[in-house]
Amino acid sequence: MQQRTSFTYKLAPQQQKELIDILRSGNYRPLSVPYAVIAVSAEDLTVALYKSGKCLVQGKGAEDFVSFVLEPMVLKRAEIGYEDVLRPEGAAPHIGVDESGKGDYFGPLVVAAAYVDEQLVRKMREMNVRDSKRITSDDVAMNMGRDLRKMLGRRFAVVRIGPEAYNRLYSKMRNVNSILAWAHARAIENILQVCPSCPRAISDQFGNASQVKKALMKLGRQIELEQRHHAESDMAVAAASVIARDIFLRSLKDMEQQHGQKFPKGVSSAVKEAAGLLAQKNGPSILLKVAKCHFKTTDEVLRAIGSSRAALGPEGQAVSKPVSDRFRRPRMAEKSSQPA
Repeated sequence: MQQRTSFTYKLAPQQQKELIDILRSGNYRPLSVPYAVIAVSAEDLTVALYKSGKCLVQGKGAEDFVSFVLEPMVLKRAEIGYEDVLRPEGAAPHIGVDESGKGDYFGPLVVAAAYVDEQLVRKMREMNVRDSKRITSDDVAMNMGRDLRKMLGRRFAVVRIGPEAYNRLYSKMRNVNSILAWAHARAIENILQVCPSCPRAISDQFGNASQVKKALMKLGRQIELEQRHHAESDMAVAAASVIARDIFLRSLKDMEQQHGQKFPKGVSSAVKEAAGLLAQKNGPSILLKVAKCHFKTTDEVLRAIGSSRAALGPEGQAVSKPVSDRFRRPRMAEKSSQPA
């Protein structure tokens, strides 16, 4: 069947709001389109929402966008490619991989992988498992992550890279995608130790897929690896995202107990204030133990307390490269690979 490349929908006001939120927070480039409330483009895809409420989706990637984003997240109905009858591979045995903490100054980078089959997908739907970014309550995310880990048993894996290990890795690799590729590969390999016949793994698109493939070892090189935009609409990836978020949030709570202060998420002014208080109390080098020091937030915090990166030693000298021509998204097996 030939893939459709153009779709038109009339959206209700609430649906328009939900679509605008998705497009503004996603990895899209803004476009200027007459009479459009918002218009964006991505690889092989353009999406425009007009003042009339009409939504136009076009391009080779249009069908995937409608199937994996518009239908489940906005329309709340399946018309193409979202039902098991039309996409049986969604319930076929496979691994999903996702991460948490990448955009948060404090805390670890957590990558989780989850295995699913038809029975597990059915149970996850009953649990209302969905992408962790759509879960606004930390308690709900942690409870769902706990329940998923209990249900999956050994069929999930977590790679938790604590701040100290993260800063060591970044000082050598100087690239977050390289760290993610290594962690994705380790998580996949850990699942394959338990589910060696699993034929396929899916993750969100975060870089060149060859990076993950190169990092895979013997077992991982025998499976099909797929990276795609909005992979979190896949149930295995959604489960992995919830587990990763659960472990990340629990790690923040552990840090708060250890240091006796709050560690806010993200990179807000509250984050900078918390980092400044901690650095003043314990010295600038404490940031290497609690934060991802390549963030420019580090320079702002150190400058505010009259210090500099020189106080952090060699592992605190790497700085994030400017992000250009792309838009960042806003953005748990107890068995895990955990560099200290």
